[in-house]
Amino acid sequence: MQYYVVKYSGPFGFIKPWTAVRDSETFSQQFLTPSIVEGMEKKFFPELLQEKGAGKVIRRHRLNYCGMDVQLERTWSKGGFKYQKEKGVYKSNQSTLKRGVLLMPHLYLAFSEYSYAERAARQTICLCRNEDLLFPDNVEEMSEDKFNEIHGFELHPADVHNGFKVGHNRFEEGASIYGQLVITGYPIRHEE
Repeated sequence: MQYYVVKYSGPFGFIKPWTAVRDSETFSQQFLTPSIVEGMEKKFFPELLQEKGAGKVIRRHRLNYCGMDVQLERTWSKGGFKYQKEKGVYKSNQSTLKRGVLLMPHLYLAFSEYSYAERAARQTICLCRNEDLLFPDNVEEMSEDKFNEIHGFELHPADVHNGFKVGHNRFEEGASIYGQLVITGYPIRHEE
């Protein structure tokens, strides 16, 4: 099988794990869940907004990076910023979270048709936070064997019996999602 692959890269990225709603310290997930892939497909191809299910256009993906860096992020509770005075001291509902973000991530998206890859290569994406932009490179045609040689993490679909829970599908009314993590080569790159 031939793929048309678009490589996306940027200075940093964060994929929020489904268990990290308000954890004070969280490290980026190292793979894309099916609902993240489906969200990217719908972003690239708005005509798919009414369809359910991932993998209609993006056939495979592979993610690698150079390391992790813990960054501080200011946040506040639902309802916006609030403060109160308690014993002469002002207190707010703000807090500081630690986010372990991926440094210099490379995300490879494989498409079955050149036209899909070409459209995707004209758009930026973000993994899970709007400030984590990844920028596209040129479309490269490659065989499935060559794609399989790309070092990185890739989540393959699985069920409850042969995978682990990776979250809830926001497009399927919160249904549980299971997957198998495939690690190829050395997914943490060593670049200078």
